[in-house]
Amino acid sequence: MIITKILIAIDDSAVAEHAAAYGFDIARKFNAAVGLVNIVEPAIMPQVTTNVDPIMGFPVEGSGFEEMELLDIQKNQSENVVNQTIQKLAGDLQVTHFNQFGSTADGIITCSKDFNADLIVLGTHGRTGIDRFLMGSIAEHVVRHSEVPVLVVPFKEKVHS
Repeated sequence: MIITKILIAIDDSAVAEHAAAYGFDIARKFNAAVGLVNIVEPAIMPQVTTNVDPIMGFPVEGSGFEEMELLDIQKNQSENVVNQTIQKLAGDLQVTHFNQFGSTADGIITCSKDFNADLIVLGTHGRTGIDRFLMGSIAEHVVRHSEVPVLVVPFKEKVHS
């Protein structure tokens, strides 16, 4: 088995940071290049109008965030997550980073192909039952549709007593 490129999927969670640490450790052992991907799923903004013309009672357009402003905020957050992960975990490893918009699971698979990854590393909460049904499972989708091996790193919250 030769691993020369590892794609690590991250977000701003402890789950992702835990998985990223595994991915970077594996990259060091194999002297592999790292691809770091953060997918931004576009937020859906409800069409809520808060301004009403006081005389006519009709809604007035143009209040609050515009969609482009929200996308810019999400893009900046994504870049911050990637940069913080590189700063914290990369050390002297070569890192290529991807910031994509769209479906998280499909975006990870697309980036793995673009990066020509030999391995994908991502974290999971390990949800089961109704939680998994309601939340969906990015990790499961990636495992089922990836053309390369996927390492799914479980994460359990530490319970303080």
